[in-house]
Amino acid sequence: MSFRRAARAALGSPRGLPRVPATLAAIVVIALAGVCLSCSKNDNGGLQAGPNHNAYVTLPQKGSVLLLQINGTTGAITLGPETPEVTGTSPTGLAMTPNRKFLYAVNSRANTISIFSVAANGTLTLTGTPTAAGNGADAAVVDPSGSYLLVTNSADSTVSVFSIDSGSGALAQTGPAVDANLNPTEIVITHSGNFVYVTNPGIGMVTGFSFSGGLLTPLTSTPVFSGAGASGLAVDGSDRFLYVTNPTATYPEQSSVGSVSGFTIDSSSGALTTMIGSPFTSINTLSGPTAVTVDPSGTFVYAVAPGSSFAIWCFAITPLTGQLTAVTNSPFSDAAGGLFALIDPRGNFFYIGTQSGSGIEAYTYNTSTGAPTLISGAPFSTGTAPGKMVLSE
Repeated sequence: MSFRRAARAALGSPRGLPRVPATLAAIVVIALAGVCLSCSKNDNGGLQAGPNHNAYVTLPQKGSVLLLQINGTTGAITLGPETPEVTGTSPTGLAMTPNRKFLYAVNSRANTISIFSVAANGTLTLTGTPTAAGNGADAAVVDPSGSYLLVTNSADSTVSVFSIDSGSGALAQTGPAVDANLNPTEIVITHSGNFVYVTNPGIGMVTGFSFSGGLLTPLTSTPVFSGAGASGLAVDGSDRFLYVTNPTATYPEQSSVGSVSGFTIDSSSGALTTMIGSPFTSINTLSGPTAVTVDPSGTFVYAVAPGSSFAIWCFAITPLTGQLTAVTNSPFSDAAGGLFALIDPRGNFFYIGTQSGSGIEAYTYNTSTGAPTLISGAPFSTGTAPGKMVLSE
C-alpha cells in the first residue's frame, strides 16, 4: 500500500461509521509508512528480497546443462552441478514445465530433445532416451498448462508439438510438424496459451498460430514484416503487445543499426497490427539487438546487443497503445550479449547471455527510470558461452 493510500484509509471511514480520531490516524499512517519503507525497493533498482532459487543454462559447446543457484536477495549466481557432457548434441533451446518437474533441452546438432527430471534441490537427472525432433531443432517453449512442448525446426522451416506425460515427462509428437515459413528460430507463446509466434530472420518476418488442444493452426493474417534479421521476441504480461528485435535493420535517415518492432495482438484472432511509430530505433548503435524482454510490471522493454557500447536499449511502454519511448540515457553502455534476455518474475534481476564473456551479465534496474545497475560479482562465468537460460521461480 502506498503512503497516500495508507493516509486515506486511516483518515477516512465508511459512511455511517465513526471517524477515526486524528491522533490515532496519524499513528496508523506512520506505522503503515514504516511498513511500506521496510519493504520498499532500494535506490539501485527496486529489489524486494525473495527466496533463493535455481536457474539453468544450456552449454552448446560442452553438450551439457548447468544448474545455477540464484541468491534471492542480491541476484548473484553460484554454479551448481553440470549434467554429463554428451558430444555431438549442442544443446541450445531450453524449456521447463510450470510445476518445475521436468526440463527439456533441444539438441540442435543431434536433432533431439533431452528430458531431465528435476529434483527438489534442483539437480537434473536424464530420463529415458532423447526424443527425435526436426532438422535444425532450435528453440523451445512449454505452454502455460504444462501439457505441451513446442520446438522450432529451422532447417525444416516447421514447428513441432509434443504432448508431455505428467508423470514421466515423456514426449509424444501430436502430429506432423506445421509449416512456419522460412527458417523459424525463436518462439513465444502468449500467457493465455492461445497464440504462438515465431521469427523468420531470413525474411524479416513474424509467423503466428492459434493453439488449442495441442494443435497449431496458422494465422491467415501472418506472416507480417518486422525488419531485417527479425530475431528475439517477447509478449507483455497482458498479452496485448508483441515486441521483436531486428538486429540488421538499417534506415536511410540514420546511421545506427537495428530496431525493435511493436505489434498489437488481437485478443480474439491473434492477428498482429504494427504499432504507430514502429519500428522503434535507438541512437549511436553499430550493433543491433538480438534479444528482448518485457519487465513483469509491463513498464519497460529491454533489447540487448553484444558488446558494451550502447548495448542495452531501454524503452518505456505507453500503457494504452504499447508504443515505445526511449528512457533517459538509453541506450546504456553496459556490457550485454545477444543470446538471451530475461527478468525474474519478481522484477528484481535482469540476466543477459553473452557470447564474448563466456557467461551471464546480471543487473538490477530502477523501476522508475529503467536504468540498469550491475550486480556485484557480475558477469558470472559459465565456462563456455551459454545457449539459453530458464528460471525455476
